Amino acid sequence: MTADPEPATRAAMSASPTPETPETVRLRASNRRMAFTLVSIAAVFFFGIIATKFMGGPATGIGVVGSAVLLYLVVAIGRNLRDKR
Repeated sequence: MTADPEPATRAAMSASPTPETPETVRLRASNRRMAFTLVSIAAVFFFGIIATKFMGGPATGIGVVGSAVLLYLVVAIGRNLRDKR
């Protein structure tokens, strides 16, 4: 015996528990952009640290990685501020 509801009850249930409103769609898109931003910053650090081993001294490599992350954050924050206007 399974715990599935009867076919008539299952057909009456919606696939989404809450209706999709423009606000929830916008919030979900914003969350995806933020997640992408954070993952890309982590990837830059991860691959940047590996690249510093091949490029030479730690000061040069860390400076390049730090500059790349700073530039990316400035672009992301600027884009966020531009969207609020």
